[in-house]
This record gives sequence, structure tokens and C-alpha cells, in this order.
Amino acid sequence: MSKICRDAFEALAGIQSGMTLMSGGFGLCGIAENCIDALTMIDISNLTVISNNIGNSGRGLVKILVQKKIRKAICSYVGGNPDLEKQMFAKEIDVDLVPQGTFAERIRAGGMGIRGFYTPTGHGTVVAEGKDVKVFDRPCILETALTADFTIIKAQKGDPYGNLWFKETARNFSPLMAMAGKITIVEVEELVPLGAIPPEDVHLPGVFVQRIFQGKNYKNDIEFLKLKE
Repeated sequence: MSKICRDAFEALAGIQSGMTLMSGGFGLCGIAENCIDALTMIDISNLTVISNNIGNSGRGLVKILVQKKIRKAICSYVGGNPDLEKQMFAKEIDVDLVPQGTFAERIRAGGMGIRGFYTPTGHGTVVAEGKDVKVFDRPCILETALTADFTIIKAQKGDPYGNLWFKETARNFSPLMAMAGKITIVEVEELVPLGAIPPEDVHLPGVFVQRIFQGKNYKNDIEFLKLKE
């Protein structure tokens, strides 16, 4: 069966309210722009969203956040997002703030079938509240794996089987998230023929991808640090 979809709407078929969604990206780098735009037009609510951040300055996942489609956010960074801050203070959203290394490892564990792991990160802080503690060389807290019903990611190049090549830091969390999603959707800037990506350049094998489509109209918003000369 072909993995190629016409567009984001066809790729997102089957997503329902109450599901868990993983979304690749670091800040605005490497986000699945077409899928996020499609989600703004799909009648859906009460999502649990797992992403490094939930958009930034009105862009990215903020588009569905302001539509009140996200019930819970599991993330590692909330800066630069006044809309999320507003909903947090109004108690309109449940936010689980996770240290970034722990966040990545929880996703990796989910993709590998590991149910949990112990880490010293967060011990003695609010991050550890309610979690099991064991002492190895030092006290460590139990963190559980993260998985998702749907994962949306973006790659620079992909072939019909779903083998992917990411451009520089746009790779970020996306390969791990692809492994941890039951249905992984990939939008690509370039849909290339099978075999066009050399095996040694494949960043994520297609076995982890269920649906892929050629994206369009990318803005590729990134944040710039500007210094006075």
C-alpha cells in the first residue's frame, strides 16, 4: 500500500479528539507547518500535545493552542509564548514541563518499547514530586516513556517508502518522535524517487513512517539573534 498522501488533510485522516499528538521541531525550526495549518481547520479538541515547545510568538502550534484544541501540553520550554502563559495562569491547560534531556529520552524510550528509566535530573525539585526514587551512585527519579497516537514531522527530503533526510538542526526531535508514534506523518520539502537518498544519508528509515506527502508554501520561520555592531 502506498504511503504517499495528496496533502496534510489526507495524511491526518483518522485523528480524533482526545488523542495524543507528537510534533517535531525546536522553536520554529523543523516544524510540520502544513499539518499544523490543517489541524486548525479540523474539528478536533482535547488533544495532548508532546512537543519541545507549543509554538512561539503566534506561530507554529500556537495556532491550535489559541483555538483551545489542546488540553494538555508536555514540553520542555514555554518561553516566547504569551498565549500559553495566559492559558496556564487561567488554568485552561495542563502543562507538564520536562527537562529537555529527560524529554528526549522519554520519547526515545517510547520508540524503543522501554517503559521507563531512572535519571538524577530533577531530583530534589518539583520535577520529582510524586515519582519513585531509587539510589544508584546518586538518587534518581523514575521517568516513564512517551508515545503518541499521531506524530507529525517535517523533513527536507523523503522518498515514497518514507526514508528521510533532514537539513541540519531541523532534524532535532523528529526521528525519535517518528519512532514513538503509532501513525507517523511526514511532510517533505522534496519528495524524491526511491533510491535518490543514498543509504548512508538516510537519517530515519521508512519503516517508522506510515504517511508522507509533498508540502508547500513553507515559511520556515526561525528566530534570529540580532546584535548591534
